[in-house]
Amino acid sequence: MNNSNHIVWDFDPVLVNIPEITFPVPISIWGLVIAAALIYFGWSKIKPPAQNGKPAPEPKGWKAAGLIIGAFIVGQLPFLFINSPTISSFGPLQPRWYGLMFAMAFMSGYFVGLKMYRDAGRSQEELDRLLIYVIVATVIGARLGHVFFYNPEYFLRNIHLIPQVWTGGLASHGAAIGIIIAMYLYARRTAKTSFMWVADRVVPGVAIGGMFIRFGNFFNSEIIGNPTDLPWGIIFKNSAYLTEAEKMVPRHPSMLYESMLCVIVLAILWVIYKKYKTSPPEGALFGTFLVTLFTGRFLIEFTKATQADFLVGAAFDMGQLLSVPFVLIGIWILWKKVKW
Repeated sequence: MNNSNHIVWDFDPVLVNIPEITFPVPISIWGLVIAAALIYFGWSKIKPPAQNGKPAPEPKGWKAAGLIIGAFIVGQLPFLFINSPTISSFGPLQPRWYGLMFAMAFMSGYFVGLKMYRDAGRSQEELDRLLIYVIVATVIGARLGHVFFYNPEYFLRNIHLIPQVWTGGLASHGAAIGIIIAMYLYARRTAKTSFMWVADRVVPGVAIGGMFIRFGNFFNSEIIGNPTDLPWGIIFKNSAYLTEAEKMVPRHPSMLYESMLCVIVLAILWVIYKKYKTSPPEGALFGTFLVTLFTGRFLIEFTKATQADFLVGAAFDMGQLLSVPFVLIGIWILWKKVKW
């Protein structure tokens, strides 16, 4: 295998290094809690009232700044005389490209959803509430998916490590299950809103978000593929998942394949959305998303290194086994549920 003709990827996954910041005086932790409570309850006091049935505008900038600064000072004053746990420094911090891509995923998905909500005559406040559901469900679902789908024995022996999302380990299939549950709960608690209607307006944002997240995996040199002689094979020199010898072998950039897949899925969904003049039959986008994305995922998994150790040597890996039910559900929705 000739390595000289392949791209060597040794990009630093750290976006920027922020050194430790030492505060001039220690800051009371309980004072910060009091300040947060004062801001929460004070915000409604400085917010202008709604007029003519329109949503209330946000408070003016100087009022908001005054509330935040005043709440901080008031929160700290009692603890000049009362003992309290304090913090005297902050950092150092190392924001990563993956974190930036994760934020871009939610931002881009939000703006796509906002366009679709406005097309349907829905308010931004409804979408904001849905966003909270989706963010929480994505993080919890992705983490639990990694725990139970890929390394259950280890985490069941070390339950205290499950909440430590920052140590790595998120599964997209788990995130998909979490988002489906979140959409169901949101639809039940929102008047005149069905699950399928919500799902149709969430999945385009999920597709574009998936593009950014998989690009973040590329920066982290993770979810890499099997060795390949193809000219676009990449040598991942900074991968934490390979031995020194394995790092010098060109591999499929499987995360980039999935990123491109998400772009294709988004294009297909948008064509359907525009064909029906922004009012597609309920379930059409959701069913199409499940079939196209997870069929693509099933095929791309053939290029990936096996992530679940207990499936090494098996005909199919965990990603493929988890993709099949999503494809079948999508086919059922398109066939039985969508009123074409």
